[in-house]
Amino acid sequence: MSYIETLQSTIRGLHGVESKHIGSVPVKEVYEGKTMWEGVVEVFELEGHPSAPKAYAWMHNTGDPRSPGRHVTVLHTPPIASPEMAVRAALLQEYENRDTAEKG
Repeated sequence: MSYIETLQSTIRGLHGVESKHIGSVPVKEVYEGKTMWEGVVEVFELEGHPSAPKAYAWMHNTGDPRSPGRHVTVLHTPPIASPEMAVRAALLQEYENRDTAEKG
C-alpha cells in the first residue's frame, strides 16, 4: 500500500468516506523562531462528507521506536481553510493533550 493509499485508508476509517488525492503542499510551521513542524501535507477531496469538502493528512513522527509514526487527518471545516491551518490546529491539539496528560 502506498503512502497516499495509507492516508486514504485512514480517512476512510476515521471519517467514513472515500477520498481523492488532489495535491501535496510543503508546510513549515515556525513559532518564535523555532521550527515546530516541517513536512508535506497531502490534500484530499472528500466524497460525500456531510460537512467537509476536503481533508488534510500527513504522517507525524512520534519519536517512540515501538510506534514511530501516526497518521494525522484534519477536516477542511471552519476555521480550518488551508494545509497550514490544519498543521497549526493539529499542533495545538497535541500540545493541549500533552498538557492535560501532565496535569492528570
